[in-house]
Amino acid sequence: MLAALEALLPILLIIGVGAVVRARGLLTPDQWVGFEKMAYHVLFPSIIIHTLSTTDFGAVPAFPLGSTLFLSILAMAAIVLLARPVIARGLRLSDAAFSSVFQGATRWNTFVAIAMSGALFGPPGVALVAVAIIAMIPLLNVLCVSVLARYGSADSPSPAKLAMDLVRNPFIWSCAIGIAINLTGLTPPDAVLTALDLMGRSALAAGLLAVGAGLRLAALARPSAGAALSSALRLCGMPALAALFGHLFGLPPTALGVAIVATAVPTATGGFLLARQMGGDHGLMAEIITLQSIVAIVTMPLAITLLAPGAV
Repeated sequence: MLAALEALLPILLIIGVGAVVRARGLLTPDQWVGFEKMAYHVLFPSIIIHTLSTTDFGAVPAFPLGSTLFLSILAMAAIVLLARPVIARGLRLSDAAFSSVFQGATRWNTFVAIAMSGALFGPPGVALVAVAIIAMIPLLNVLCVSVLARYGSADSPSPAKLAMDLVRNPFIWSCAIGIAINLTGLTPPDAVLTALDLMGRSALAAGLLAVGAGLRLAALARPSAGAALSSALRLCGMPALAALFGHLFGLPPTALGVAIVATAVPTATGGFLLARQMGGDHGLMAEIITLQSIVAIVTMPLAITLLAPGAV
C-alpha cells in the first residue's frame, strides 16, 4: 500500500500543477488545446514507438497479459451493454448519457498508467504497458466509437469514416510503427531513438498536466448517479475482472500488477472530446473524468495492494 502511494504521489503533484496552471490562466483555453494536441499527436506517439520498437516481447508474458486485458475490456463492455435497459431506466439516462457511462467504465488513462507502472516496476513495467497498449487501445477505440455511433445524438459516421478515424488515431498508428520496427529488426539510428526517448519522457509530464487542466471540480458539487455508477464500474469492477482473468492465465506478479494498474487508472480524458464530437453527453463525461481522477487516489493503491499483493 505504501509503495503504491509513494508511486502515485509524484503523479498527483503533476496533475495538481496542471489544475493550478489552468486556474491561474497562464495558458488560454486555445493554448491548452494546442498543448494537448502536441502531447496527443507528437509526444505520446514517440513514447509508444520507442517502447514498442525496443521491447523484447519474448522476455515478457505478452500473450497472457494481452489476453487478460483484452478479455477484461470485452467482459465489462458486455456487462454494461446487456444492463443498458436496467441502467437507463433506473437512472433515467438518455442514450447520450449512457454512451458516456460506457466510455467512463471501459476507457483508461494511458498517461497515468505508464507513469504509475514505471514508478512501481521500473523499465519492466514500461515494457509490460507496451503490451497493454497493443491489447487495449485498438479494441477500446472500436468499442467506444461504435457505442457513440449507436447511442450518440450526432449523425452516425459511415463505416469508411470510422475506419479512417481509427487509422488516423495516433495511438494506433504509433503502435503499428513500433511493432513493425520490432518485427523487422531494423534498428533506427541512435539519434532517432534518443530523440524519441526525449520526447517520450516529456509526454508523461505533458499528459499529466493536461489531465489536471481538464479537471472540472465544480461538476462534483452534486455527483450524478450516472457518474457514480461509471466510476464504480471502472475503478472497482475493471480491476476485479483483470485479477480474475490474470489468475486464470497465470500472470506472474509484476505482469499482474501492471494489469491491475491498467484497469484501475481513471478513464481517458479524450473521452470528453469524443463525446462532444459524436453527440454523447460531454457534460456527464467531464463529471465522470473528474470524479474518477479524485476517487482513484484512494482506489488505485487499494486495488494494487489487494489484487496484486506480490507485485510491489
